[in-house]
Amino acid sequence: MTTAHFAKPRILTGDTPTNTGLHLGHWVGSLERRVSLQDSYDCYFLIANIHAFTTLAEKPEQVRANTLGIIKDWLAAGIDPDRSTIVIQSEIPAIAELSWFFAMLLTFNDVMGNPTLIHELETKGLKDSYSFGFPMYTVGQCSDILTFRPELVPVGEDQEPHIEMCRKAARKFNHTYCGVSVRTEDKDHAAQGGLFPVPKALIGRVGRLVGTDGKAKMSKSLNNAIFLAETEKAVQKKVNGIAAGRASTTAPFSEDSPLLQYIRAFLPQERADEIVAQCAAGKEVFDGHLKAEVGAAINAILEPMRARRAKLEGEAGDAVVRDLLRTHTKKANAVAEETLYLAKEKMGLGWGKRTLVF
Repeated sequence: MTTAHFAKPRILTGDTPTNTGLHLGHWVGSLERRVSLQDSYDCYFLIANIHAFTTLAEKPEQVRANTLGIIKDWLAAGIDPDRSTIVIQSEIPAIAELSWFFAMLLTFNDVMGNPTLIHELETKGLKDSYSFGFPMYTVGQCSDILTFRPELVPVGEDQEPHIEMCRKAARKFNHTYCGVSVRTEDKDHAAQGGLFPVPKALIGRVGRLVGTDGKAKMSKSLNNAIFLAETEKAVQKKVNGIAAGRASTTAPFSEDSPLLQYIRAFLPQERADEIVAQCAAGKEVFDGHLKAEVGAAINAILEPMRARRAKLEGEAGDAVVRDLLRTHTKKANAVAEETLYLAKEKMGLGWGKRTLVF
């Protein structure tokens, strides 16, 4: 079976549960797009809980709590379990097996030269102290994606190098084991007999949202994030702390102004353009008024999420999530096992199908 036989084009993306919850950067970078695509695509959303062990190997209870928290954030944000499939990485054995196969096709330089990996090692201060599994997770991410054979992967801008490595793995498998010519265009791999589509990255409308400190990408570890589950008051307080980056109330905004980035991200384009034009013309525009407007716009997005999230709190909410995952794990494994079986057949490793018992 190739992507041509799927009822709908397929999407896979996900999050690593290294933090307790998702923030606005996740929303504008990928999550907003995931919600909007659920009717047109066969959507699989993956929690990379094994990959979380690259930095939290000694804190498994934290990974488990974060996993539940992120799934609750997804459901609160509008991910519909009747239209999408939620995948727990550790519950899909085919992902681990396929990771080994892709590790044999990708070179050491493919992995260690990955710009996102290099950046993570630098920003996390790991230097030579990282585990062997840390760089291996980049290969595992290829397997996360290709196990479900999607056409598109909605991600933030900083994740594009991971998708490019995944595309390389798909091409190499198809060339090596499926007889697809190296001259075949990416879009034609499935038609030429390739098992794996060569997926494309789908970047959100805001590729990289700056944090409230105005310096780095929004991140919990940098204490510059506005979380989806935060109260209305907390959101406004954090927005009030965003630097405007201009000299006076009559000065224009510079393009790198942190406040301007939020104006463009969360206000309607017509209104954002009006504000920029007023400031450029020297009209008096108060930053405090703009921050109140931005805060209100963000809270309008988050208020329905808060209401849905409140219904998932506590042990009762945890039970809802666990019940949902039991059903979704069966569905996800059906797809993953089919991919693994077909891959083994192509590689001459096919000795029969197996059945997983849950």
